[in-house]
Amino acid sequence: MTTATLKAGAVRQVNGKKTLSFALLGAVLAYFVYIFFTFDIASLGQRASLENARTLVADSYSYKTHITKSNRGAGTLTASIEGEKKGRYPEGSYPDWVEIDGTDAFVTLADNSVVELAGKVVYYDVPDYGAIKVTTRNSGIDLELPTAEAPEFISASRNRVAITVPGGRINVTKAKTEIFRYFTGWEMFFFTLDSPFYGKSPAQLAYLASSAPRIDPNTSNLALMWDGFWNNAMWRHSDVAWAIVETILMAFLGTIGAALIALPLAFLSAQNFTRNMVARFSMRRIFDFLRGVDGLIWTIILSRAFGPGPLTGALAILLTDTGTFGKMFSETLENVDDKQIEGIRSTGAKPIQRYRFGVIPQITPVFISQVLYNLESNTRSATIIGAIVGGGIGLLLTQAIITGKDWEEVSYYIVLIVLMVMMMDSLSGWLRSKLIGNKDS
Repeated sequence: MTTATLKAGAVRQVNGKKTLSFALLGAVLAYFVYIFFTFDIASLGQRASLENARTLVADSYSYKTHITKSNRGAGTLTASIEGEKKGRYPEGSYPDWVEIDGTDAFVTLADNSVVELAGKVVYYDVPDYGAIKVTTRNSGIDLELPTAEAPEFISASRNRVAITVPGGRINVTKAKTEIFRYFTGWEMFFFTLDSPFYGKSPAQLAYLASSAPRIDPNTSNLALMWDGFWNNAMWRHSDVAWAIVETILMAFLGTIGAALIALPLAFLSAQNFTRNMVARFSMRRIFDFLRGVDGLIWTIILSRAFGPGPLTGALAILLTDTGTFGKMFSETLENVDDKQIEGIRSTGAKPIQRYRFGVIPQITPVFISQVLYNLESNTRSATIIGAIVGGGIGLLLTQAIITGKDWEEVSYYIVLIVLMVMMMDSLSGWLRSKLIGNKDS
């Protein structure tokens, strides 16, 4: 072969690689163009609402106190945390930043600006903007501004006016006027307004728990304190704790049940243990079917068949994991060392004994490792499954999201879910270390 022939071959090879590279680059670019138009990315900026995003983020780490005045009848004024009856101040009682003067009320916002509620009229001198007057009438709402056009922080229509400023928010409708003031933290997380321990400092709580006279003669202050926290009507700590336990139980029952079912069935799909091709093929297709249908689909099917409940969620996990475990265990069985089995057979052991002492010890590390990994993964999955079947922390999370206002509770549940997953991860690592001697765990 001449030098010229070799050079020509090398050139063709280089050109071929360049052509392939350009073809791949063109395919990638075409794919991104397809995504751009299919998902309508061009209008994403128009659809996005930064104001809603800011409100959502603020609600996640803070709480708001509602000052509500009825624009009908006597025009009663109420104060409540997060607008809930369970967080309502006693009648005639208000936060210290609300001043009552006869029938008028003066509400001081976080930036020290003051909103005046006088009958059906709201006066508000907005810092760096000017005085606003909102009047509620039977025919609608009149808005008077110092400028010809409403600024961005004011949303106005004939039946509603919303003013959003750094110090708070004001919503006026024909039915009521609401003023929201935000505070950092999760209010009433420990005790509600009706608790004798509400608003007490840590030092005061320590004194009440240890040295102070009993508030209730029939029980200690410490027990009363625990009861007030555990049965908190706003945050429902006892219900949340049970929901966490329910979620873990769903994952545990589904995972362990799947492992116990899949292990003996895996022998039927392993080539070196089942010579009957029909039986082996049938079992493998069953495993494919079980794991091919996603766990959420099984959840919907089973919830229609058996009704909602945590047991339905556990069955959905069991079905999916039976297929997954069956495939993994059968592949592990096909790679066991035959010499160890032959050694057991030479002692005159029966087939069951050969499996027990020659096979199970070999697959135990893989068995334990996969079961613990799936248990950890299913703890997360059980959260979503619980939202569908009506059980566990997933149900509480979904309920809090649906309300559209309890985002601090959403944050609370998400924190608990993350801690639950971290706990399961640490627990599975510890068990793996103890059971199969993984010193790195």
